[in-house]
Amino acid sequence: MLSASFAFFLSLLASTHAFPVALQSRSETPLSASALSGLAPFTQFARAAYCPTSKLTNWSCGDACNALAGFQPTLVGGDGNFVQIFFVGFYPAMNSVVVAHEGTDPTQFLSLLTDANILMGSLDPSLFPGISSDAQVHEGFRDAHAKTASNVLSEVKKLMSAHSTNKITLVGHSLGGAIAELDSLFLTLNIPGASIKAVTYGTPRVGNPTFAQLIDSKVPDFSRVNNEKDVIPIVPGRFLGFSHPEGEIHITSPGHAVSCSGDDDADDPDCTISTVPNIAVGNILNHVSSAGDIVCSH
Repeated sequence: MLSASFAFFLSLLASTHAFPVALQSRSETPLSASALSGLAPFTQFARAAYCPTSKLTNWSCGDACNALAGFQPTLVGGDGNFVQIFFVGFYPAMNSVVVAHEGTDPTQFLSLLTDANILMGSLDPSLFPGISSDAQVHEGFRDAHAKTASNVLSEVKKLMSAHSTNKITLVGHSLGGAIAELDSLFLTLNIPGASIKAVTYGTPRVGNPTFAQLIDSKVPDFSRVNNEKDVIPIVPGRFLGFSHPEGEIHITSPGHAVSCSGDDDADDPDCTISTVPNIAVGNILNHVSSAGDIVCSH
């Protein structure tokens, strides 16, 4: 299904109007039209990850694939059930290897993420070498990431060598965003010297404050995009020990977006944690539209 944030981004990118530059709170910075336009390729990659593997293999997934002419997928996997669909390839326009992961059914996802019995666990040291056991993450996200990690790492290394690039771009929406967040740390640790950029959409909290601070320190080019009152980014709750890393971009309303400072900064009135203080005021329709599988339409 198509995320509402994706559809909204497309409408923004078609607009020629500049965003307002009125002062926000101390920790908020209005985003310019050019800054949002720069997110267009990442948005399309995240959309494409919802398409069937048969359409991804030959890059025929409709509007999203058409918008990314020249992208060359070399590894496509997953079944959309036991393993989220994912793809790896090279995008000449950015001179970057790209890894994207599929999301999941938002209504079921919300139910899972509000379960008070959610467990956190340590990262696998064979995948995340040198990371302290103090860094704890959602066990379900950790296990979902582990299913594709080794194959992704091998393909990324091969493509970096083949195209003489050190750039890696990681993208995902919803559950796919959580996996991409874990990928960003995983690939940073396993490919020294790589230049890693991660852009996620409607991503839930993945781990505890120690993990969030690891993302802050080791993956400085990290952005997480939230759309209006999307409820998924506020779960699992902070009272359960979860925290987001830095890098929030919050779409506050059509034509308005801000860059938010800090990890889960509750002091910024236009950022997600203040706009959606609890799930009762959240809107799942801001997470996923009801328009159906328009990503792969022709």
